[in-house]
Amino acid sequence: MEILRVVVVLLSLWCCDNAYLRSSARSLLKFLGFIFWGTAAAQAFGGVLVILMLKNYRHLFQESYLSLPGWLALATALILLPTGVLAVSISVKCSRNQQGTLMFLLLLLLCLEMSSAALARSYYVRTASQLESVMGYLVHQHKWTCSQDSGNSAVDVIQRKLQCCGVHNYTDWLKTSSSWHDLACVPESCCKEKHSHCRGDLSHVEQLSEEGCLKKLEGQLCFAMLYVFWFCTVLIILELLAGVSNGILMRHQPFHELHILDSYTFEEEYRY
Repeated sequence: MEILRVVVVLLSLWCCDNAYLRSSARSLLKFLGFIFWGTAAAQAFGGVLVILMLKNYRHLFQESYLSLPGWLALATALILLPTGVLAVSISVKCSRNQQGTLMFLLLLLLCLEMSSAALARSYYVRTASQLESVMGYLVHQHKWTCSQDSGNSAVDVIQRKLQCCGVHNYTDWLKTSSSWHDLACVPESCCKEKHSHCRGDLSHVEQLSEEGCLKKLEGQLCFAMLYVFWFCTVLIILELLAGVSNGILMRHQPFHELHILDSYTFEEEYRY
């Protein structure tokens, strides 16, 4: 009798633990469902940020595949919306079809985000190491004179957008070939916006942008690519938690849809 009593107590504790586990899994899945809705917008922002940055500075980033992490982030954002809907729905009422669909979407999201994170990290390291040489080449090849500034070249567009001058600072222009211009000025695109009458005259250095373009470009590249990388990393962790929670609910959810395959039920149906 004592052994039977101990078994009954253990079974009751096991049932209570299972009930608590299922309740916790439902609550966590519901919470993650709402989180997925919010993170979809943030993920889309990261994707658009990468795509627009590479488009705006296409003279520096000419390889079209560099925008792939951005497009993968956008695809992830679109899939996060139905994933969040399913997670909230399953937390209210379990359905085998919905649970299976959620598992498939979570697996798809994991593949997309791991790819996006790996590519963003790889491309950041690769392009950051090439920025200085590419920017230096554009500065060296830029043909202009103090009396007639081209104004529409790739380096001028970059300097105006970023409010920068040269690779490291304005002195980089003094190292270029002196046969293309005299050394009394720098391109007008180096001028600060508030100085409308600035013509790049070196006698008024205070009117020129102090920072070089390399530092600002690296800052934008770092923010865009590492934003996608770290955001995807956080999402991977959240999706693993959602997968575990869904798995716990699936474990305790019987296959009602497959009861038709029970031997007795199948024989009765076949007989008629």
